[in-house]
Formats: sequence, structure tokens, C-alpha cells
Amino acid sequence: MALDPWLIVLTTAAALWGGAVGTLLPRPAYRLTVDEEHPWQHACPVGHPITGPASGWLGPARCPAPASPGTTPPTCAYGPRTTTVATTTALVCATLALTTGFRPELAVWLLLAPLGVLLTLVDLGAQRLPDPLTLPFAGLALTLLGAVAFVPEHAGQWRTAAYGALALGGFYFLFFLIRPVALGFGDVKLALGLGAVLGWYGWGALYLGTFAGALIGSAYTLVMAARGRAVRRQLVALGPFMIAGAYAGLLLEAYAA
Repeated sequence: MALDPWLIVLTTAAALWGGAVGTLLPRPAYRLTVDEEHPWQHACPVGHPITGPASGWLGPARCPAPASPGTTPPTCAYGPRTTTVATTTALVCATLALTTGFRPELAVWLLLAPLGVLLTLVDLGAQRLPDPLTLPFAGLALTLLGAVAFVPEHAGQWRTAAYGALALGGFYFLFFLIRPVALGFGDVKLALGLGAVLGWYGWGALYLGTFAGALIGSAYTLVMAARGRAVRRQLVALGPFMIAGAYAGLLLEAYAA
């Protein structure tokens, strides 16, 4: 069956949006990939202050390095590769557009998707989910979905989004109280935002996204164990698996809606 030409245009526009925003993520990913004792990075790995043309929070992760007289200043690159991050963000946004179509909640997914990619990068690099990312993610999800609930042709409900945030956040908080060594409190805060996103399409989406995240995490652990890379009691970043599961559940439920 041929795709709607306008859906192809929408998907292409979403991919361009994701690619453009993805080029801005490497620098904040590097700056926030720090231990809990440090709020963020102030210099590149070789000690160049993140100032001048490379100052601020958004953009590629590179800075001009001092050069010898008469030579072209080289570039000091650090953090995740811009092309990889931009391509990944573009693919995430394109698939969300392809499955959601022209429903108004797509605008919310396209705004939150780059933040989800950034959270994944930081958690993979530092095994932590900083409050400046998780709390705005949850707040934006609930606020934007609340606004979309007043737009015609939407396919979800804000009430179940709010309940989903409370339910998934409460579930991870209970898990945190039982086994605080198995996950961090940042995972609990991330669960609030993911619960709102999945809950938009109902309780079935919430169950599916949560189960998918657990399944992906379990599969990863088994693969690492089979390859001899798993270490007993080694901490594993749960955020990327939670986000991947929510993304898979959102794609399926958006298409079904």
C-alpha cells in the first residue's frame, strides 16, 4: 500500500527537525556527563575552557585549540560525535512522525524526543540522570499534553497521562525504596515523564512501554553475560532501557491509535 504523499512530507520534515536539533546535543551531553559532586563540565578533556565560539550549552562538542604561529588552528573534539547524535535524533523523530501522523500530539513527541536522546547520552556516560533534564522532561510532557488535549483530532487523554506519571513514578519509587542499589532516584524522576507520555494513549501503552524497557534491559544483560563482560553487582544505567522501552511502546500505540 502506497504511503500518503503528505505523510512522507511530514516524516521528512520531522527528520530534518531531528537532525538539526541533534547537532545541538553533543555539547550539553558532554557538559552534563559528570559525577554527582560536579554540576557540569567547564573545560574540554585537554583543559581548554568552554568559552568563546564554543561557549554556552548547545552545539557540537569541539573547541578551538591554541595553534603555533603561522598554522591553522586545529579543532579539539570531545564528547559524542555530532553526526551520530544528529542521525539518531533524526531517525527517532522520523519514525514518530510516520506512526503518529498528523495528530496534534506529534508536536509534543518531536519536542520531547531530543531531550530523551540527551538523557540517554548522559546516563550512558555517567550513569546518572540530572535534575535539569528529568524534571523539565516530566513538566513539559504534562504541560504540553495538557495543551494538546484541547486541540481537535488528538488521540489520547490527559487524565490517563497524569495518572500514568503518578503510577510509573510511584512504581519506580517503591522499587527504589526496596532496592536502592539497583537504581538511582534519577530513574524515579525519569519515570514521571515517561509515564505521562505512555499514559497519554492509555494504560495498555503504559504496561507495554514498561515491559518493553524491562525486556530490552534483560536482553542486554544476558548478551553481556554471554560475552563475558557482565560483572557481578556492577551498576547498569537503567535510563536508556526505560527510554527505549517507552519509545517502542509509543510507536506501537501511536500507530494503533
